[in-house]
This record gives sequence, C-alpha cells and structure tokens, in this order.
Amino acid sequence: MNTNIITRLNQAFVPFLTSVRNASKKTGGSSRNPPKHPRPKHRGWKVQDGHHVSAGTILVTQRTTRFHPGLNVGFGKNGTLFAMEHGKVYVSCEKIDPNWDHTWVQRCYAGREGQIIYKKFFNVVPEPQHQRFKLVDEV
Repeated sequence: MNTNIITRLNQAFVPFLTSVRNASKKTGGSSRNPPKHPRPKHRGWKVQDGHHVSAGTILVTQRTTRFHPGLNVGFGKNGTLFAMEHGKVYVSCEKIDPNWDHTWVQRCYAGREGQIIYKKFFNVVPEPQHQRFKLVDEV
C-alpha cells in the first residue's frame, strides 16, 4: 500500500509536457507598398482655373517653382501657393523677371540668367461685395 501512494505522488509531480505551436509561415509584407516606393506626395494643382476659393485655400503644392504667386496669392516656405482672399482663381502665363537674390530662384533657375522665362501665375480676384446689408447705429 505504501508503494501505491508513492507512485501516485510521483505521477502527480511529473511536469506536464506541453507542446508549443509555432507559425508555419512567415508574416507577409504588404505588396501594395514595396520597399523603395514611398507614399506619393500628391503635388500639383489643387484648384483649377475659374473655381471659387476662400482665404487660406491651398492652390498648388510644388517642390520647385513651377507656378508663381500672383494677385492675392501667398508663397509658403515649402513652395505652396495659397489664397489670401476670397474670390475666383485665374491662371495666366506671363514673363518673369526673377529676383536673383532669392534662394529659391538661385536653385531653380541657375544657368538661365539673361533668358526670357515664361511661368504660370495663380491669381485670386476678389468678387465685389453685395450691398444688401447696412450698418445700423446702436442706440
């Protein structure tokens, strides 16, 4: 009887043999965006000629000065053109006389000194305000 208890105790303390299940395949990478192909930056025209925009609307994103700011258009640090007034967008092609002291001009137009350069200009022409509202003096 004594041996029977000892064998039961030995069986109770036998460590459980557990099996670990490992992955049979490696995890798959994305085939839609393989290495060395970063996400696109979506640069270019954001607003077409003749569209109405509000102040602060981005008109163009660019890396080099392909497009220039015209009337009521601002030029951001990264080359972005944005509307400074509410109005209608007009795109025109004009001769430019670049400021050769500007770093953007030096980088983008190097070697073109003395040549006639034509570029697209973005202009925002504000529409005239309606005259429906009148100021009323407070009593």
